Amino acid sequence: MQYTHLGRSGLKVSRLCLGTMNFGPQTEESDAHSIMDSALDSGINFFDTANVYGGTGHRGWTEEIIGRWFAQGGERRERTVLATKLYGTMTDRPNESRLSALNIRRALDASLKRLQTDYIDIYQFHHIDRDTPWDEIWQAIEVAVQQGKILYSGSSNFAGWHIAQAQEAARRRNYTGLVSEQSIYNLFRREVELEVIPSAQQYGVGLIPWSPLQGGLLGGVLKKQEQGVRRTEGRALETLKKHQDQIQQYEDFADELGHAPGDIALAWLLHQPAVTAPIVGPRTQDQLDAAIRALDVTLGADALKRLDDIFPGHRPAPEDYAW
Repeated sequence: MQYTHLGRSGLKVSRLCLGTMNFGPQTEESDAHSIMDSALDSGINFFDTANVYGGTGHRGWTEEIIGRWFAQGGERRERTVLATKLYGTMTDRPNESRLSALNIRRALDASLKRLQTDYIDIYQFHHIDRDTPWDEIWQAIEVAVQQGKILYSGSSNFAGWHIAQAQEAARRRNYTGLVSEQSIYNLFRREVELEVIPSAQQYGVGLIPWSPLQGGLLGGVLKKQEQGVRRTEGRALETLKKHQDQIQQYEDFADELGHAPGDIALAWLLHQPAVTAPIVGPRTQDQLDAAIRALDVTLGADALKRLDDIFPGHRPAPEDYAW
């Protein structure tokens, strides 16, 4: 396994991050525990979850599953860099969502209880809260750090200027601020190259891409449909129809390189200088094994250029659209 620092922090994390959103709703608890054990055994020490994971009928379910896994002992907690998130609505009460100081305190304590741990390594803001001032947010986070309940802070789904705003507010308080940002980033979705990535690099924030396979569209969807092992529906089907020629070019190129399309998609992200660790969200052990395989894929300059030709990216703003 390869390791790197998370942003400008001294924290070392694996180059793949285990996403747990499927644990509970789609992956049974026993299978989830086996996947987490296998991830640790393979060297993946970076796990990501959120307080809302588990679905509207059982928010917190995923954290509970992880907590019961930690409770099995075997230094599972000590070997894991644990990241969770807050922001989403947990109940119908008015202060059970977003980033007020009150919700940060309550949501953090509730996550700690579900996760059966006394601290969280990276506590992440799942979304920007436009109604809560940063001084309030950072003061609440500083208290949690002083209490030993969290070590680092991260963001998710922030715009570039949100990262800048957060970091400048933290700087005024002589506080570390964010060390990571989770954004959707893959060969299909490269908008973060405009302003999020430049902002993250400027402030030393590590990028943690989610949906690296764009809902499976970069995982060999056409070949799987031909083999009858995948059925695409809804918006994914509309996207597939719109971009079928592009996806076919991609899958053909993956065949030329001798690798599975999903391996190429993950390897491409691992070749991007701003990326710390893509989040892989396996529902099964086979999917975890496939993600780990991508660590051994090396893409040369010609291959990276060919992928850029198939899926054009962005230059940083404003050069992308102006001189």
